Amino acid sequence: MSKVFVNIGLSLDGYLAPEGMTMSDPTHLGWGAKWGAMMGWIVNLEAFRENLKLGPGGETGPVNDLLRQTTARIGANIMGKRMFEQGEVAWPEEAPFHTPVFVLTHEKRAPWVRPGGTTFHFVDGGPAHALELAREAAGERDVRIAGGAEVIQQYLNLDAVDELEIALAPVLFGGGRRLFEHLHDPVPRFRIDRVLAGPAATHLRYVRPARG
Repeated sequence: MSKVFVNIGLSLDGYLAPEGMTMSDPTHLGWGAKWGAMMGWIVNLEAFRENLKLGPGGETGPVNDLLRQTTARIGANIMGKRMFEQGEVAWPEEAPFHTPVFVLTHEKRAPWVRPGGTTFHFVDGGPAHALELAREAAGERDVRIAGGAEVIQQYLNLDAVDELEIALAPVLFGGGRRLFEHLHDPVPRFRIDRVLAGPAATHLRYVRPARG
């Protein structure tokens, strides 16, 4: 069976997004600079440039290889409505997913087809139903829970997450959307599977112990 995994950047103090993050105003509360500092590790990688069609070039090496491997394993993405709405105004016409994307929402909306293989499907049946649809769409590949924090928490509470991939950046937000909040007992347990030290982030991979 395919895996369900979280793949995100995280600030050193545990925030997935800084306070006041809104694509309409990157200067609001300085969130743009904070976000850029957290995600700076990715923007010059060869695999990132290829995915966004930014032209040839870019950094290679172990972190680039890791990003390429992660991108190749994704057969479907799941995200929340807030993440979609922020990205809708910021992503290029060819959205950077190239898979089906299932958006958790309470509103009915027809699928939104973008060039390059991305189709956004709007699911009002709850996170478990969205995961069922994503697994079917992903086939033998894996399902990525893209965010935001509340959506990741929902899938942790459903005990549905098999792996956590976290790029931990040495930047402090001091506030925002914290990743590990509102978790129900018993909380999921993970073990360390991999640590890769990069120049701008430490790349951590945690996996669930084998399920009986």
